Amino acid sequence: MIKLDKTDSIYLLTMDADENRWNTNFVREFSKVLDEIENDEGPGALVTSSNNPKFFSNGLDLEWAQDPDSHPDGGDRNVFGEEFMYLMGRVITLPIPTICAINGHAFGAGFMLALSHDVRLMREDRGFLCANEMQLGLSIPKPELALFRHKVPANAFFETVQLSKRWTGNEALNAGIVQGVSRLEELQAEALQKAQELAPLANNRDNFGKQKEVLYGENSAINLTHGPAYMLKNSKQFNS
Repeated sequence: MIKLDKTDSIYLLTMDADENRWNTNFVREFSKVLDEIENDEGPGALVTSSNNPKFFSNGLDLEWAQDPDSHPDGGDRNVFGEEFMYLMGRVITLPIPTICAINGHAFGAGFMLALSHDVRLMREDRGFLCANEMQLGLSIPKPELALFRHKVPANAFFETVQLSKRWTGNEALNAGIVQGVSRLEELQAEALQKAQELAPLANNRDNFGKQKEVLYGENSAINLTHGPAYMLKNSKQFNS
């Protein structure tokens, strides 16, 4: 479901569950991999990608969410929201540089995962980024809105969260949502190269992580109010 390989100081996390739809068990498997990374020491950087060339992550496991009893492999539906939000908060404050190689569609929760990384590189010829809650008749929770507001430039924020715009790789690059695009065949190599470049920044992981908390945590330095990491990790406070 989630694979983790390490070469020197570079971690390669590969989602390997077909469309990589999110349910509670998927969240918990991802969390175990973060435990392994966080328990390590020294310089490092994470690259996250998918084995499916069409889908980076196709969002929430809707069949499970609508009928969890018929899909017990997905885990406890009642705890999903809080555990998923907390996981995204962990990703955004991971104490090493993080690079997301978006090799296909990233919808909803998959888009959130991409935005939780420090750097996003996207396939140029295929795939969309989309927060599709409005299309599904769902409201966007406040912690998720905080994430989008911090990671999506102001000119693209409204189109993303209210109009459910589907961003192609080149459109996302021009809007500042991703930092680079490339051919599928080159995407992972470029992400790994970026990871090698950034890994030394985490020589002192404690320092690297603490600054992320300043940027995204409680009383965020970006806007002097709660940042997305704090809201994601404490989502129960923002239910209304």
